[in-house]
Amino acid sequence: MILTTTYPVHRKCLFALLGFLCATTVFAQRSWAEQWKVLGPDGGDARSLAYDPRNLDHVFLGTGTGTMFESLDAGHTWSRFAHLGSGDDYVLDHIVINPQNPDLMFVSAWSVEDQKAGDLFRSRDSGKTWEALPAMRGKSIRALAIAHSDSTVLTAGALDGVYRSTDSGDRWERISPAGHAEIKDIESIAVDPKDPNVVYAGTWHLAWKTNDGGVTWHHITKGMIEDSDVFSIIIDSTNPAVVYASACSGIYSSDSAGETFRKVQGMPFSARRTRVLKQDPGNPKIVYAGTTEGLWRTTDAGKTWKQMSTSETVVNDVLIDPRNSKLMLLATDRSGVIASDDGAQTFKPSNHGYAHRYVTAILADKNDPDTLFVGVVNDREWGGVFSYRYGGEHWQQNSTGLGGRDVFTLKQTEKGALIAGTNRGIFILDHPGKAWRPSNTIASDPPLSPKPKKGTKVAVKPPAHSTLDARVNEIEVTPQRWLAATTVGLFTSSNEGKSWSGGPVLGTSDLVAVRSSGELVVVASRKDVLVSANGGTTWQQATMPLNLSGIRGVTVTPDVQILVASREGAFRSTDSGTTWQRMLNGLPDRDISSISYDGSGKDLFATSMATSTVFQSTDGGQSWHRGPDSGYPLRLISVVRGRFVGATPFDGVIVQP
Repeated sequence: MILTTTYPVHRKCLFALLGFLCATTVFAQRSWAEQWKVLGPDGGDARSLAYDPRNLDHVFLGTGTGTMFESLDAGHTWSRFAHLGSGDDYVLDHIVINPQNPDLMFVSAWSVEDQKAGDLFRSRDSGKTWEALPAMRGKSIRALAIAHSDSTVLTAGALDGVYRSTDSGDRWERISPAGHAEIKDIESIAVDPKDPNVVYAGTWHLAWKTNDGGVTWHHITKGMIEDSDVFSIIIDSTNPAVVYASACSGIYSSDSAGETFRKVQGMPFSARRTRVLKQDPGNPKIVYAGTTEGLWRTTDAGKTWKQMSTSETVVNDVLIDPRNSKLMLLATDRSGVIASDDGAQTFKPSNHGYAHRYVTAILADKNDPDTLFVGVVNDREWGGVFSYRYGGEHWQQNSTGLGGRDVFTLKQTEKGALIAGTNRGIFILDHPGKAWRPSNTIASDPPLSPKPKKGTKVAVKPPAHSTLDARVNEIEVTPQRWLAATTVGLFTSSNEGKSWSGGPVLGTSDLVAVRSSGELVVVASRKDVLVSANGGTTWQQATMPLNLSGIRGVTVTPDVQILVASREGAFRSTDSGTTWQRMLNGLPDRDISSISYDGSGKDLFATSMATSTVFQSTDGGQSWHRGPDSGYPLRLISVVRGRFVGATPFDGVIVQP
């Protein structure tokens, strides 16, 4: 069963494809069929790494969303390679390539949506096509190893036990006892480099070992703290009696093939959640530990350890070049791939072409059409806001002052200042300016006091102030006022963000969207649409055709149509929310992620997370037709100087050719 094919290689500067000289959107059937390009920003989460034994400069990268990337130049540049599974929920934890027959590749996967589910994928043609192996179908596979002494033998660790194949994956058998109370929830596997029947299995509760291919097993716990989750096990390539194991309680080493362990010293407790251990191929006394607080290294077989990266780096995998062990790549959370050419003394990003970002906002600079801004979430200090200028080669991070906050919405004032709605308040980047400043003062009227007696002097009490520290899902900027939809209500500012006032609307506080046109203001929660025809003085709750529970966005057109995108479909009202029509003529009936209005062409565009197609309406939403197919699921779409620029769930910004 063929599940996927490879993707074209993209390495050129892509921003020129925006076509800034175009004045209107042009829909040519030829351009629709062309492959859209990933623009960036580079970086994001990276999960696993492996190199091709035939060509060590050919490196593969696994992600947490089912996508594989490849590099042909030792990790300097990347391109999309393959997608495994039918959705975006597979974590590709391990990539294994047969050293004797590199055409044979294996990838283990487990699902973040159903952690008891997963697959084991195999390719017989160097990754051009893939199949899910039937014998392992549906298993949540957390560990995978190939025997160095016999490359036809593979061992996999799943939540329901240990499995082995002796014919390169055609047939599999469980080698751990079925239904065993302890040999389950396998997190790590190691196979003796000289004897494929000797297998170590780390579980969510200590480790086990078999010396006879699974006929018998015994607990190897001596020296380990009870209740340790064993994340990684490695065996010395030159001396199989030397074994290292990492657990939530620390790193352990053994000189007796695991019969007795001792805890290594020199690493702080906070850094001991070690997902991966890797031995230097040129020096067995050098071992690297990839932890949740950076990369650590020992040069004396575990007696002492030194931190080699910043403590903010969460390391998921380590790849060391066997030709020169000073060259290494790290797969990390949020900062993508980072590289060292001096034995981990220094690191630098190595993500060109690898974009694995969750983009939430796209904004073309009003005053400089050659500049694009985007907001991202889930990347902490590596995220926030990025900008790209036409003709450049890299995105620039513009997040000083945001403190690692997620950015859910971006808007711009007529003066050029940027306004960001974050997971903790509103921030402004003045133009020109280098650092964001908070705009979170909530001003409220002073409390009422009894009327003073005639002739009595009364001190005037200043207004009370508090701070807006809630999640801000959307901001609307008009010449008269700014509006912010937050998780604690609707807030407005009439003084360019110096202060805000507001709160729940008709008792509804958790708002996801706000839009306005003149005196018409529309806000929405996940299930309700609230409309004001007088600038927010009074409100009415709209009666929708269906009971909604997944509203994702609202759009108000200049002719005061209200358009709602939701999980239950798309809806429009032409009479300020009094009556509604469900839009079905050419539009999917569910999972609409966004509806946008193109002011230049006066067209409507809709996207869906369930398809990669852009839908277009030229008659105000009465009918729709299929526009260009981007090749990626779409969260939202913008028209920038005549070209579509889209935000994807995991692949950053994409641009139409």
